[in-house]
Amino acid sequence: MNRPATDRLNILLVTPMAPSPPRFGAQARTHGLMSGLAKHHDVSAIVLHDADETPATSEAAMREYCREVTFLRNPHGAGGVRRRLQQLRSWLSPRSYQRQLFSVPALQELLDQVLARTAYDVVFVNFPHLAHYRFQVAPPGKPVPVVVIDSHDINYDLARQIARSSAPFGQRLHASLNWRKLATEELAAYNTADGTCVCSSADQRRLAQDAPDATTVVIPNAADIDRLQPRDSDPAPDGRTVLFFGLMSTIPNVDGVSYFIKEIWPLVRAGRPGTRFVVVGANPSAAVLALAAPDITILGPVDDLRPHLSSAAVIVVPLRLGSGTRLKILEAWAMARPVVSTSLGAEGLEAVPGKHLIIADEPQEFAGSVLRLLEDPALADGLGKAGRSLASERYSWRGAAASLEAFFRQLIARRGLTTQQNGGLGNCEPH
Repeated sequence: MNRPATDRLNILLVTPMAPSPPRFGAQARTHGLMSGLAKHHDVSAIVLHDADETPATSEAAMREYCREVTFLRNPHGAGGVRRRLQQLRSWLSPRSYQRQLFSVPALQELLDQVLARTAYDVVFVNFPHLAHYRFQVAPPGKPVPVVVIDSHDINYDLARQIARSSAPFGQRLHASLNWRKLATEELAAYNTADGTCVCSSADQRRLAQDAPDATTVVIPNAADIDRLQPRDSDPAPDGRTVLFFGLMSTIPNVDGVSYFIKEIWPLVRAGRPGTRFVVVGANPSAAVLALAAPDITILGPVDDLRPHLSSAAVIVVPLRLGSGTRLKILEAWAMARPVVSTSLGAEGLEAVPGKHLIIADEPQEFAGSVLRLLEDPALADGLGKAGRSLASERYSWRGAAASLEAFFRQLIARRGLTTQQNGGLGNCEPH
């Protein structure tokens, strides 16, 4: 049913990455939420990007749900040696590496122009790294928008985990020097924004302790339930492939795959010769590529994940670092595939171990769980079907977008009440 025009919200997404077409978890979250909201509301976007080809590869996909899309090149974006030099320089700065990376004066100029021209109800800030910009600007006589941060995970907590992990020395050193600065900036952003979205109740509890003035809501990750579902045209499980998928340039994924290959995979291979491990995901690091072997395939990115998920006998999530929730589990469930995960990998998901997935934290236990599913296709099939049912009931983007809309309306109503109590729009200044 169509809603009246007056019931439609005008939403501006400000993001440090183009979310569409979605190729990894963070993109999938933003794409799912924004395309869901766009069914009933007006969505525009400003994209700060670091690759020259981004507008050509993303504009058409984003215009399927955005009224307007503006791309702005981030002059600080870099990889390889240049990125390492930027990190080194940040060690001597009172600001975090992320704050320096995403401080672009041209973005503030663009925001001032856009917000002064068009009245928005909500500015949806994708990641706290952009929260230091001035968003509470509006055309004359119009209320300023509410500012909502989408926190995909608690970044400073992840950095603190990395600092204390077995990651390579350079990564641990950078995290050690950066996480406290990141925490100061991130917590200030959460405390001063009108609202903050987190992915799990565990993250919400962290912020209740660390950012007591923050107004938070759990907007869970989800899956494209309609697109990601078993199809007759997909291959059947082959009984021998163990699969991991995810963006392979992130430290948690690199650590998880390395841990699995070095400590778990030899036990699986010894227990069931002929099995193979496949890693699917964009930007595999040199450390991951070096782990390839006759029975280990580092596949890289794929155009369509569905056939690879369908043919896999088991999906593994051997993560030891991270916060938020893992879209990879939700997407595996949507495709009715059985999952073995660490406790941290499954953190924040409303799942029953043994019914929806298997939880295993020690290498021997994890390997035994993988072998159990390889040897018992009926058990694997039952776990996959239960996961698909749970994802359909609780983890659709349709439901997540509806929860986000309700949060927007709550904040707008609260802003309106505060404005009336304070005697007009002139008191609605930035925090």
